[in-house]
Amino acid sequence: MKGRRIMSLSAAAAAFTGVAGAEVKRPNIILFMVDDMGWQDTSVPFWTQPTPYNSMFETPNMERLAGQGMMFTQAYACAISSPSRCSLITGACNARHGVTNWTLQRGESTDLEDPRVILPEWNLNGVALDPGIPRTFTGTSFVKTLRDSGYHTIHCGKAHFAAKDTPGEDPCYWGFEVNIAGHAAGGLATYLSEKNYGHTADGKAWSLMSIPGLEKYWGTGTFATEALTREAIGALDRSLDDGRPFFLYMAHYAVHIPIDRDVRYFQKYLDKGLGEKDAAYASLVEGMDKSLGDLMDWLEASGKADDTIIIFMSDNGGLATQPQWRDGDPYTQNAPLRSGKGSLYEGGIREPMIVSWPGMVRGGTRCGSYLMIEDFYPTILEMAGVEGPLPDSVDGISFVPLLTGRGDTSRNRSIIWNFPNVWGNEGPGINLNCAIRRGDWKLIYDYATGRKELYCIPQDIGEEHDMAQERPALVRRLSRRLGRSLRDMGAFRPSFRDTGRPCPWPDEI
Repeated sequence: MKGRRIMSLSAAAAAFTGVAGAEVKRPNIILFMVDDMGWQDTSVPFWTQPTPYNSMFETPNMERLAGQGMMFTQAYACAISSPSRCSLITGACNARHGVTNWTLQRGESTDLEDPRVILPEWNLNGVALDPGIPRTFTGTSFVKTLRDSGYHTIHCGKAHFAAKDTPGEDPCYWGFEVNIAGHAAGGLATYLSEKNYGHTADGKAWSLMSIPGLEKYWGTGTFATEALTREAIGALDRSLDDGRPFFLYMAHYAVHIPIDRDVRYFQKYLDKGLGEKDAAYASLVEGMDKSLGDLMDWLEASGKADDTIIIFMSDNGGLATQPQWRDGDPYTQNAPLRSGKGSLYEGGIREPMIVSWPGMVRGGTRCGSYLMIEDFYPTILEMAGVEGPLPDSVDGISFVPLLTGRGDTSRNRSIIWNFPNVWGNEGPGINLNCAIRRGDWKLIYDYATGRKELYCIPQDIGEEHDMAQERPALVRRLSRRLGRSLRDMGAFRPSFRDTGRPCPWPDEI
């Protein structure tokens, strides 16, 4: 073992309250995960000041949650969905688990080609608890640990842990007792019940992205986000007589494409002066926010609000395009952050995150320390009062000290991204790279070209001023840390097409 243990819930309570021997009831936990939601896709300003994008959206329930809890202004995930969700469930850095692009069909890569390099044989089948599936990382599950420790575990929405026809595609395999609409797909065919969420009238799925298990809503005019919320609340209602604390993973397909109009909100945004595309996207966002509010209302009505932790997070940055990259209007923008989904610039990896923990976290507070998606694994176990050593495969660090104010887990910490793949968007900072954040500094390394970029994030949030030439000693230090970490984790890297030789690690340039 790595010598890291999960702190007891009573010790965390004592650290927060200053009362030795403090005892607290095991909390219910809701992890509210949004798909492809950018840092600016909300009326809650995660920057030092509101922006025009914040005024574009209406997310009153995110505002409500922020008033009850702590906002994290430097919360990170991976640039693509599957890597983030595999890190979430296993606690492993994506450089370790090797799921570096999105998964779908067993044995089939989702990569595009690059004329310069041969892409590595990354773990395109996702993650699993048991060995035996080729090109799969074998890890552990915090959800299974929660269930084994006495929690009732509910999954609702998008899973995307593993490829189709592998064990890991089923959320129940990971320890969920209830699975609502989760399967191998990382997106959805449509939000519209008029199209049966991607099924023909006789029940046949016409897309790999068709949402399963929502048949009773077909043709009812119920938007998919609303249908999932109703099903989640139904599962919570059934849990009331269970006697166990619950863990709900509310993993929305929203706000992933297609940008279908949520008619409950679409006209309002047209009336505000938005174009049809922006209005449709804003309606998706507000529908997601309404789901958050419905869950918060249920907690209050059922008397569970004071006993329930809510964690709000997104799995990667907003799907943004820019004119110099390809034609077409953006679905969203992340400014002042640079770029978007698929990029290791801040717009692709920095997420909106809020944590409400009654009695433990002071409402209306902000935290500027950074954390990473794999940190959710040990954090949720610590919140749940599950004690014991962490498995060797867990790279995450509990951020409970950030919540309680008893420590800064980002101090002297490096966080790593590895993306030796070709995803889809084109342009600088997209595809075939890796990165390290340590302190104020972030280094991005391009496998194919050997180029290194260095940014001081607090002073240059938009990553406009590459300081690699000005700080060569720092570039060398960060390159050594990044290269050593990648090798220690068994990370994948591409090879040059003309020679067949592996691209250098960042500390070999």
